[in-house]
Amino acid sequence: MTKSFKYWQTRTIITTMIGYALFYFVRKNFSMAMPGMEADLGISKTSLGIFLTLNGLIYGLSRFVNGLFADRVNARFYMATGLALCAIANFAFGFGIDIAAWISGATSGSQFTNTLILFMGIMWLINGLLQGSGFPPCARLLTHWIPPKELATKMSWWNTSHSVGASIVIILCGYIMGNMGMGDQHTGAWRWCFWIPSAIAFAGALFLFLFLRDTPSSVGLPELEGTEAKVKKQAGKSAETSAFLREKVFANPLIWILGVANFFVYVCRFSILDWGPTLLKQSKGVSIEHAGWLVALFEIAGVVGMILAGWFTDRYMKSRAHRTCAFCMTGAAIFILIFWLLPPNAPVWSLFAVLCATGFFIYGPQALIGIAAANQATKKAAATANGLTGFFGYASTAVSGVGFGYVVEHYGWDIAYIVIIAMAMVGIGIFMLMWNAKADGYANEEIQN
Repeated sequence: MTKSFKYWQTRTIITTMIGYALFYFVRKNFSMAMPGMEADLGISKTSLGIFLTLNGLIYGLSRFVNGLFADRVNARFYMATGLALCAIANFAFGFGIDIAAWISGATSGSQFTNTLILFMGIMWLINGLLQGSGFPPCARLLTHWIPPKELATKMSWWNTSHSVGASIVIILCGYIMGNMGMGDQHTGAWRWCFWIPSAIAFAGALFLFLFLRDTPSSVGLPELEGTEAKVKKQAGKSAETSAFLREKVFANPLIWILGVANFFVYVCRFSILDWGPTLLKQSKGVSIEHAGWLVALFEIAGVVGMILAGWFTDRYMKSRAHRTCAFCMTGAAIFILIFWLLPPNAPVWSLFAVLCATGFFIYGPQALIGIAAANQATKKAAATANGLTGFFGYASTAVSGVGFGYVVEHYGWDIAYIVIIAMAMVGIGIFMLMWNAKADGYANEEIQN
């Protein structure tokens, strides 16, 4: 590998890591704003769950559609534009009260409330639609710049970007909610949870535009050795591209199994990440500021888990990421069970230790599924494959969003914990279906002149 290629590889990894982390600034800020919105606006948990579910479903569909486009366009412009538009949508969401008052001609009453919820719902759906432009171009870039045998290790490092982004924005918004509100209800503070992160994300979009580039050929370098010869040569014809996508993605049973597994991984992840501040405050007696730090630590522990899972996969599993996922989901199920059994007002150190252990195990599969999908589909269809598995992942918000909110509101936190544990157990079984699968799809391809 030449010095020039190494420079651009490192630059691409770091730039996309920063960019993707900033997508989480304008996505996971909603979780910390939820307690304030519930107190300030009187929005129920079920309604907040509907916001999460609709956003997740739209994002999952958007990620799939964007995957189809991202395999064909310049990732630099695609990713930068998407992040800028997400920032604008978040900025508008923070002005929801003012816009609803202007539209309805009132500042209270049923007409104002209905207008407010409708406007916020539309803006958060738009944000979910735009968020799909984040990961697919990254999947395209990383598979063009990182050899298949190194992908699990290096992409696991890269995948820490979303945990870093989520951790920072949760801590930031926890500070906002604890220090910029008025009294116990944090009146109006939740709005700053959208304005401040959106300003940071918009600056990040400019950073992407300035520093990101596309594939090796776009900077005058040759493509990776060992991938071009084993992937069918494409003449740029639509029919050939469609046939390749059908073979490597849509008719590939391994991609579908990974997608279904992703559904259960994301139920566990989002149930804790999206509901974490509310869950810790109401089921464990933790203050909202401390809850923000605990959820951030859950993400930070996930960073360590992702890195070690990627290294373990390449070092001991011969790049078979699905095998590592089965072990990780087992660990996640065990520690979710332990967390549930901890009593209310348990020592903070015990909540910290168990929540960190849960994050350590749950983020291994979250990272490795994308890596496995990229390797199985090959670099020519990596974005499409990740779009499809991502759709399954975010379809899980039907359970972790409105489903979780409904269960908590009507049956309590204990039943909600049982649901998460059951989902983790099903996920283990699905990963076991792939135990004997090959590490990637390159060896199955024949050279075609």
